[in-house]
Amino acid sequence: MSVAPAIRLTDVHKRYEKREVLAGISLDVAPGSRLGLIGPAASGKSVILKLIAGLEQADGGTVTVLDHVLTGKREVQLGVVRRRIGMLFQNYALFDFLTVERNVAFPLEQRGGMTAHAIAERVAERLRAVGLFGSEHKLTAELSGGMKKRVGIARATVADAELVIYDEPTAGLDPVTTQKIYDLLAADHVRTKATVIAVSSDVAALAGFVDEIAFLYHGKIIYRGPAATIADAPDPMVRQFVRGELEGPLQDVRPEAP
Repeated sequence: MSVAPAIRLTDVHKRYEKREVLAGISLDVAPGSRLGLIGPAASGKSVILKLIAGLEQADGGTVTVLDHVLTGKREVQLGVVRRRIGMLFQNYALFDFLTVERNVAFPLEQRGGMTAHAIAERVAERLRAVGLFGSEHKLTAELSGGMKKRVGIARATVADAELVIYDEPTAGLDPVTTQKIYDLLAADHVRTKATVIAVSSDVAALAGFVDEIAFLYHGKIIYRGPAATIADAPDPMVRQFVRGELEGPLQDVRPEAP
């Protein structure tokens, strides 16, 4: 008996004004697997994540997440699925008027069913894991960019969601901190067995975390293969992007700056 994908995109299209960002994306992600998305700037990576999280609606095709069709659904229906998803936003999306502790606690408070003491213990554990224990009473305005990123990761993982979405989880972090963050995300995956989909400009670090990588170009997925061998992918466009080679017919295809 086959298992339904945790994520299924079928012929998905998305436009912004006159520009077609996604031009017929089809994608399946198996439960418990980890998929990375890479590609040039403005190729649609973050848009895919927003569609999966129910934050935007596709203009065509079908988006199915955790056995729920999100396409055309109302906000209250989308909320049922969102409570099963953890998401790290590229721009942090933290609440400036809340402390670090309250930001991380927010998903647990929204779900309900936990005592204040249990929430506080869980938040403290997550802040220790990302190296921010002791910063729980600070406002986000007092934090550096790297610290805000780690608060976002703590919030995305605090509820042990079935599906976790990471949009640039280590952007702006130094190599040592980047490795620590990916070690944390890998340990979380071993513990929770969540489905993970991640976008990153740091292809080498991403490849050490995910199982497979899909490459987006001009609104389409043109390659998907094992993460471990992405630098030697059979598709020359993918190799050029991953290796940062600027020669050849696709000189505009290069890694984005972290």
